[in-house]
Amino acid sequence: MSMLQRLLPRRSPTSTDASPADAAGLAAVLGPAAIQNTPRYLRVGDGYAATLIVTGYPAVVGPAWLDPLLAWPGRLDVVVYIDPLAPTVAAARLRKQRARLESNRRTDSDKGRLVDPITEAAADDAAELADRIARGHSKLFRVGLYLCVHAAGLDELDDAVAHVRATAASVLLDTQPATWRQLQGWTATLPLATDGLEMRRVMDTDAIASAFPLASADLPAPLPGEPGATGGMLYGLNPDSNGVVWWDRWAQDNANSVVLARSGAGKSYFVKLEVLRSLADNVHVAVIDPDNEYIRLADAVGGVTIALGAGGVRLNPLDIPPGDLRPQARTYRALFLHTLISVLLGQQPPPSERAALDKAINDAYDQAGISNDPNTWHRQAPLLRDVATALNNQSTDAADTLAARLTPWTTGSFRELFDGPTTTVPSGQLVCWSTRQLADELRAPGMLLALDAIWREVDTPAVHSADTPRRLVVVDEAWTLLRDGEGAKFLSRLSKSARKRRAGLAVITQDVGDLLGSDLGQVVIANAATQILLRQAPQAIDLVADAFGLTGGEARILLTSRRGEGLLISGAHRVGFQAVAHKREHQLCIGDLELPNDE
Repeated sequence: MSMLQRLLPRRSPTSTDASPADAAGLAAVLGPAAIQNTPRYLRVGDGYAATLIVTGYPAVVGPAWLDPLLAWPGRLDVVVYIDPLAPTVAAARLRKQRARLESNRRTDSDKGRLVDPITEAAADDAAELADRIARGHSKLFRVGLYLCVHAAGLDELDDAVAHVRATAASVLLDTQPATWRQLQGWTATLPLATDGLEMRRVMDTDAIASAFPLASADLPAPLPGEPGATGGMLYGLNPDSNGVVWWDRWAQDNANSVVLARSGAGKSYFVKLEVLRSLADNVHVAVIDPDNEYIRLADAVGGVTIALGAGGVRLNPLDIPPGDLRPQARTYRALFLHTLISVLLGQQPPPSERAALDKAINDAYDQAGISNDPNTWHRQAPLLRDVATALNNQSTDAADTLAARLTPWTTGSFRELFDGPTTTVPSGQLVCWSTRQLADELRAPGMLLALDAIWREVDTPAVHSADTPRRLVVVDEAWTLLRDGEGAKFLSRLSKSARKRRAGLAVITQDVGDLLGSDLGQVVIANAATQILLRQAPQAIDLVADAFGLTGGEARILLTSRRGEGLLISGAHRVGFQAVAHKREHQLCIGDLELPNDE
C-alpha cells in the first residue's frame, strides 16, 4: 500500500458492495419469500398461520396442563413467555388484591348479602400465596401464552383453529384470535424472544412448573407444505394422548427392528399384527417360528409352512442358489458350512480341523463335478456326509477327529435334516419356517439353515430396484440363536447387510440378557432403527434402561404396562402405544393366547 493510500480516508462501501444480508437484513435472507397480513390470518410463503391468545385460565391447574395442546395432531406452535416479578412489586400487587377482595367481603357483609363463594376462595388463595411469597417458597411471574396454528390452505386453517380452540376449552383455557395483530402474534411465536402482544397473566411458581414438561407425547407431524406419510402401518394408539401411532419402518435409516419383552407381554401378538399389515403392504415376509405360533396365520392368508424336523423335510447347506451366477458363489457356500459346523459342534474347531474341513469341502464339490464355473452349478450338490467322507480320505489326525465329531449329523441320530437333497424350495409372499419338531440339539442349527435359505433368496445378484419386493425376515425367540457365538455372528451380519437389499430383520426375544449381554447382541440393537419395548421383568429393567437410555418414568411404564402396551423408540422419537386390532386380525393372532377384549 502506498503512502498516499494510507493518508487518504477509507471510502465507505457503496450499495453495490453490500451483500443482500447487509442491504435488506438477515430476515430477508432467511425469512419467507413474502408475507400477506390480514386481520385474522397471515399468508407466510406457501402456507397460512393464525395466532390465538390465551386470555383465561382455570382456577386450579393439574400436572402437565399444557399437554393436550402439545399433543394436538398438527402443526401448532405453543409459546410461553415468562418474566419474573420483583419481590417488592409482587408484594405490593398482592396487598392491593387482598385489600380489594377484603373490601368486597365487608361490603357484602354490611349490606346483608350472602357470602360470594368465588370471592371467599379468591381471598383465601391470595392470603395463602402472600404467605408463601413472604417465606420465599414461591415467586410471581408475568406469563404470556400464545398459540400459532399453521395450515396449507384457508379452509384447513379455519378447521384447525376451531379444533385448537376446542382443545384449549377442554382444559378450561379461554382463547381469542389476535385480530388485527396477526403479524405481531406470528413474530411473538418465532424464536426471537420478542413479545409484540404483551397479553400477560400473573402466575406463581407452582402453576408454571405444572406446565412442564413442554413436550408432545405423539410422534411429530409433517410440516405444512411437506407431503404426508405414504407408507407405514398402524402400530396402535397412544395411551397418553389417544393419538394414532403410525410408523413406517421402511422410511427409517434401516428397516431392522428389535422387540424385547418378558414372556406373556404380548410380543408375538404384536409381531403377528405387523406381519399381517406388512402383507397388505406388498411386503414379502419370512418367519422363523420355534413354537408354531404363526402356522394358523400362514394358513389363513395362503402362506407356506416348512416344518423342519418333520419326516422327509431336508435342507442341504451345500446347495448353490440357481440364480446366483457370481464366481464366488461356491466360496460363499463353503464359508457358510464353516459357520454351520461351528454351531453343530457348539464351538469353533481348532485351526488344524478348520483347515481339514476347508479342504474336505472343496474335495466334495470337486467330486460332484462342481467348480467355480457357473455352468457346473446345476449339478447335484454334495451332502454333509460327502464332506465327512472327504475328511476320512485325508487320513490325518485332525481330519479323523473332526469326522468323528460330525458323526451324529452325518450317519447318526441327527442326520435326517441333512441326509439328502433339499426337498422344499420356499416360495410365496409369506413363508413360515417351523422348528418346533426339531430336537433341542438341532434347534439352533435348524434356525441357522432357515435363515440361510431366506438370505439366499434375499441376496440375489440381480440389481435391486424399486421393482424388487421388500422383504421382512422375522426371527422369533432369537435367544436360541443368540446364545451360540457363530449363530449370533450370522445374525449380526444379516442386520448389517439387509438395508442394501431392500430387506429388514426383525429380532424378537424374551431373554433380554442374551441380546444385551453380548457385543454381537449390541450390534443387532445398534443396527435396528425401530426398537419396541413391551413389559419387562424387574430383574432385567436396569439392563434395559441402561441400554436404551430410558428415563425413570419410562422404566416404570415398562414394569407396569398391560399386555400389548409398550414403547416405540427410534433415535430421538419415543412414544408409548397400545396395540389394537380388528376383530378378524385378533382372531388370527391370538391362537392359544387369550388377550383382553380391547386388543
